[in-house]
Amino acid sequence: MNVKVFILALSTVAVGLVELIIGGILPTIAEDLNISLSSAGQLITIFALIYAISGPVLLVLTSKMERKKLYLLSLSVFFIGNIMTYFSPNFTFMMIARVITAMSTALIVVLSLTIAAKVVAPEHRAKALGLIYMGISSSLVMGVPLGILISDQFGWRVIFLGIAILSIGSFILISIFLERLSGENTVPLSQQLKAVSSLKIGSAHLATMFMLAGHYTLYAYFTPFLETELQLNSSWISICYLLFGIAAVSGGAFGGTLSDSIGAQKSIIVVIVSFAVILFILPFTTFSLIVFIPIMMIWAALSWSLAPPQQSYLIQTDPTTSDIQQSFNNSALQVGISIGSGFGGIVLSQTGTVAHTSWFGGVLIIVSLGCAVFSVTRKTTARENNSATIAFQKQIHD
Repeated sequence: MNVKVFILALSTVAVGLVELIIGGILPTIAEDLNISLSSAGQLITIFALIYAISGPVLLVLTSKMERKKLYLLSLSVFFIGNIMTYFSPNFTFMMIARVITAMSTALIVVLSLTIAAKVVAPEHRAKALGLIYMGISSSLVMGVPLGILISDQFGWRVIFLGIAILSIGSFILISIFLERLSGENTVPLSQQLKAVSSLKIGSAHLATMFMLAGHYTLYAYFTPFLETELQLNSSWISICYLLFGIAAVSGGAFGGTLSDSIGAQKSIIVVIVSFAVILFILPFTTFSLIVFIPIMMIWAALSWSLAPPQQSYLIQTDPTTSDIQQSFNNSALQVGISIGSGFGGIVLSQTGTVAHTSWFGGVLIIVSLGCAVFSVTRKTTARENNSATIAFQKQIHD
């Protein structure tokens, strides 16, 4: 695999940590800044919202800018945002810093995806995207326990100083190993929105959103699930999170390899169907850790296996707007996380049983499957084909 892809993946680990790493240290932040716990929680909510919105918007606004220069500029802004967080004297200042880091993170991640897809041969594209998603998933999954560990030893502010230092390392590696890549001729915003709103592509984005929503319906409440269904203590819960994280990180690579082997469309269906089955049977495995842990690890791996074939599918379906499609799909992922966390809370409050979140999450996965099947079986309309051809010819002419 191209060394540039590994460097881009490492960069996504560094920037991805900033999103959820504060999840386990919210009480400490709330106490230090003298705010309520619910207010501190908005630091995560606002980040996800800004992330989801700014990715596609910034990609359009910077479409003509040379890619390496834009990447390095984004890393510089990311560094400043984390230094601001480290020195935050109050909640308002920290919220501003979170907005800055969310915008730069969104652009860095989507640039990593689009660049990785372009620096490898088409037959290795899904595997390259899988490695990028390994970086994303590892930062999201391992962020919470890592944040707790560092905060207990050195205080919460040191976390963001460390992330800033990691971004310097990414800056150096990108400067050395990534060649200059020209920007794209701008596809009109109206054409990009039309592509996103087409039934074939729009349903693919919905498949991603409902997949992550179904996952987070349970995963957001995984700790109480382990406590009530398996009666595990804190030590065993930590072990389960560690095993879950290891399996989740491997999921991106698995999805990419599967897509390169059997094709993106088949991989999408296989992953979603398998994921639905796992969520429905998971509560029935809690009678024994020996049975539960392997099923849990399959769940973890599948949770990040959809992204590589989905991204590859979007590139194949509409190459002329592939960059913006990857950005929108990444935004759909973020929205799905938010929806799933909220939906799981509703299920828990209404049923009073945390195990039910797994089954309700499975229902959302079935919705995801329906969206995916609709997308891969729908033929591109003549209008959509003509629109894509015109845009492609315009790019060549320009």
